[in-house]
Amino acid sequence: MTTTITRFLNSRFTPLVALLSLTAGPLFSQETIPPQADSLPRYSSYYYDQIELPDEGGEQERPGFFRRFGNYFRDSNTDKSQTKGIDFSLIGGPFYNSNIKFGIGLVAAGLYRIDKTDLSIPPSNISIFGSGSTSGFYVVGIRGNTYFNGGRYRVDYKTAFLSMPTDFWGIGYEMGRHDDNKTSFVRKTASVKVDFMYRFAPHLYGGVNASIDYNKGKDFDDLSYLNGQKTHYTNNGYGIFLMYDSRDYITAPHRGWYAKFENIFFPSFTGNNPGFNRMELTVDYYHRVWKGGIMAYDLHGIYNSGDAPWTMLAQLGGSSRMRGYYEGRYRDKGLAEVQAELRQNVYRRIGFAVWGGAGTVFNSFSNFDTSHILPTYGLGFRWEFKNRVNVRLDYGFGKGESSFMFNINEAF
Repeated sequence: MTTTITRFLNSRFTPLVALLSLTAGPLFSQETIPPQADSLPRYSSYYYDQIELPDEGGEQERPGFFRRFGNYFRDSNTDKSQTKGIDFSLIGGPFYNSNIKFGIGLVAAGLYRIDKTDLSIPPSNISIFGSGSTSGFYVVGIRGNTYFNGGRYRVDYKTAFLSMPTDFWGIGYEMGRHDDNKTSFVRKTASVKVDFMYRFAPHLYGGVNASIDYNKGKDFDDLSYLNGQKTHYTNNGYGIFLMYDSRDYITAPHRGWYAKFENIFFPSFTGNNPGFNRMELTVDYYHRVWKGGIMAYDLHGIYNSGDAPWTMLAQLGGSSRMRGYYEGRYRDKGLAEVQAELRQNVYRRIGFAVWGGAGTVFNSFSNFDTSHILPTYGLGFRWEFKNRVNVRLDYGFGKGESSFMFNINEAF
């Protein structure tokens, strides 16, 4: 579901690249340094707002629009979470996708601290996004995480509302591998998920979560692809999970491990029809390989037991994993995927990334077929929009297809 939402950011072009030349500070800095007023440029937005300029015998001239515009992006990666309630920055622009056509997208990224004196943990973060296009596509959503009590408690959350014209190839690898084997429809989605966790040992968390997903398909060209299933489903899930997280920073890790195993129950007695169960495993590792170079590895799997509806099946593709594939073209009860990515700082806040990986979908573990494994590879551009919050522009290649992706934060 998460990958479905983020696909709104996939684009053919965007003039935002013009803004990326405004650079200051390292993209992959290892430390978060609080801003000091006397170290900031005289006309930076932070200095202008916070410091009373001395009277030098005449009225101080306010900088012009273009200088203030440049200063806004130049200083946007300075960590102000110690001095502001929420340090928000905004970026946006047009996009194009062959499916949803021309559109406008906006993302506001914010950093904040519940306890501004505690620098032992990274700041909490929030992203608010919205987009719309000429095809009738629109999406609005919020995602982020919050640390409490020195990081002992943590809440992760995401919610989104989406309407999008899309395609459906059916269920299973064989249905997805034929280009012309599809039907078009409009997908309506509303989803909310909240994870609450408690740290009971260094880096080790246990937690519970709750979610609700409403999915409706309308205006199908051919309903036979659903194999008798309904066009709409509402599913509410309740889960437990165990998580190990030693990453130095959530939004752009340079080192550490992240591993999470969760089991989510969608019982029939709470209104799920039919009821089913979902298991999900994620294992990531990050380390420095040379100056400015970070290697990141990702292993991910999903398996739904029971009769999960077509709207809740595991889907391959999107903007985070198996980049280059049309999200949802391949879907089934199970999914397994792996990828490795090199993230290289090149100059100040500018960097590049290259990745490779593989994945597939399957109906059961006994029916897992290695000949169905699909490749993915690609390259991307990175610009540090805020402190350790990167804008990424990726171009991914899959088997017989490819796509552009524009997004905030690293893919994993």
